[in-house]
Amino acid sequence: MNNQRCSSLFLKIRGQRRIIQCIYVVGFMDLFGVSMIIPLLSHHVKALGASPTVAGIVGSTYGVLQFFSSTLVGSWSDVVGRRYSLLTCLLLSALGYGLLGMSTSIALFVLARIPVGLFKHSLSICRALLSDLVSESERPLVMGHFNAASSVGFILGPVVGGYLTEHEGGFYTSSFACAAIFLINAGLVWMLPWSEALVDRNGTNHSNNSSESCHDNHCRKSVPNGTHVKNKQPVLSADYKVCSKASGWDFHWWRGLSLLQPAWRQVSSVGSKIHMVASSDMWDVFLVRLLMAIAIMLYYSNFSLALEERFALKPKVTGYLISYSSTLGALAGFLVGPVTQLYKNNMPALLLHSTVLTCSLIFLYAAAPSVWQVLLTSTFFAISTTIGRTCITDLELQRGGVQASGTLIGAGQSVTAVGRVLAPLLSGLAQEFSPCGPPSLGVVLALAAVGLLLNRIPRWDRRRVAGTTKL
Repeated sequence: MNNQRCSSLFLKIRGQRRIIQCIYVVGFMDLFGVSMIIPLLSHHVKALGASPTVAGIVGSTYGVLQFFSSTLVGSWSDVVGRRYSLLTCLLLSALGYGLLGMSTSIALFVLARIPVGLFKHSLSICRALLSDLVSESERPLVMGHFNAASSVGFILGPVVGGYLTEHEGGFYTSSFACAAIFLINAGLVWMLPWSEALVDRNGTNHSNNSSESCHDNHCRKSVPNGTHVKNKQPVLSADYKVCSKASGWDFHWWRGLSLLQPAWRQVSSVGSKIHMVASSDMWDVFLVRLLMAIAIMLYYSNFSLALEERFALKPKVTGYLISYSSTLGALAGFLVGPVTQLYKNNMPALLLHSTVLTCSLIFLYAAAPSVWQVLLTSTFFAISTTIGRTCITDLELQRGGVQASGTLIGAGQSVTAVGRVLAPLLSGLAQEFSPCGPPSLGVVLALAAVGLLLNRIPRWDRRRVAGTTKL
């Protein structure tokens, strides 16, 4: 009997692994399709007859909608389940990009951006799903691989989009191709082996023991990871040896989630989860995310113009430098796992060090006397920001708990959306003084983030020790 139970669990673990690998593909295709369109949007809206002011307002529509919808959709995914919410977001995003392919006027262009702005949260839901599937110790490694796969798609997409644009009606062709990619992603998500990743604990509730172990010692009792989880806990371990069913942590809750729940119940659940996050003591984590998001955006805001004015670099050379940095950022995703192991999963310390490194690199870029120093700073900047982005997401989940992982990740995306709104404004004001104004302001904001971390990390450590002591 025990051998049969262990065999069943190992099959489910393999199913979880297949889901993780498929989610990597979904992330790659998602940003591949999106990056085909992003470089062409401003050109298209101007071709429709929009003035620079109107083009700016239209361009900000997406960011404003993302700000309001990120937390709502993330929380909704906690309520109805990852599968239904991910399918909904992919299908409605496909609708938006399909409408974009038919936009022959500014009004149609704005209409097409609405469903995308409201429901283009597929990557956030994918991250929440990955956090559900893996243990806390595995999470940085898996998130790093997911970010790497997505970044590769973002690098390759503009190449294909640029090629299609050279032909007549290229923008419309790119839009329909992007819509088709999202439909393919939806089909892939629909066919994922969801049932194989569900661990049902009902079959073991009759046991009075806290766990049941296989007699051949190939399975051991699972220990809940983290002190913040109350109802659910990942059961997937790195060595495939954890197979306890009665520890209370499983994926059985997925069975009870349905898109067909009464609307009032969904709204009530979403509201309670958002209230839980809003009333939690996580303002410091979100503030660090905001400060660093704006600092990084200021670094990139006038990158091409600043290099042209400071070093007389041609746009073509600047493009090569940006591509080089983006490629390194994608590859750095594979370093997240080894680096977190080096730090023994001490995410606050890793976040502090990556923030200090990022701040130093922005300062070196602002004060760079030659192109070679810019190249050097860009090399390490891509690595530090990739690690920092994974750290802050993981820290949000550690502090808030995986029960509301969708809500937490969505709230983080809303904070980043605020940065997208503020960064262009601050960049414009700073450029009035100097081409190095935006990165110099970024240094100030990054220093503020470092100071906040130095003040708050000791408190986080005390809480973590107190929580461990209670257990």
